[in-house]
Amino acid sequence: MEKHRGFPSRLPGTDYQFTIRRDSKSGPTKLIARERFADRRPPDRRADEGFMAALWAHFGNAPFARGNLDAGRLSWLFGREVVAAEDPFDPQSYDALLVIDEKRARISFPDAFAGDRFE
Repeated sequence: MEKHRGFPSRLPGTDYQFTIRRDSKSGPTKLIARERFADRRPPDRRADEGFMAALWAHFGNAPFARGNLDAGRLSWLFGREVVAAEDPFDPQSYDALLVIDEKRARISFPDAFAGDRFE
């Protein structure tokens, strides 16, 4: 499992986890596209935005390995703002390649791109 050095482990000041520490003995958790409803709690929305900002700051628009990124947090963005970068895609692999759908991510999380160094 690739460990993304320098990637924040959680949303500062909260318990919203962004990374995992080690491989799961039962194997990687499968990535699924979770539905985000309009009535989600504000802290959950801030966690999604913080995670997207961290992904953009760390990877930009380049493909990246899933590695030690938290599957639960990633699943809130998967299939929309974060998509598979390879075909066939294995949603249950630490080596699976993902990429940010920049256009969709900018629409969903405009504040995550404020002060953007990649523009």
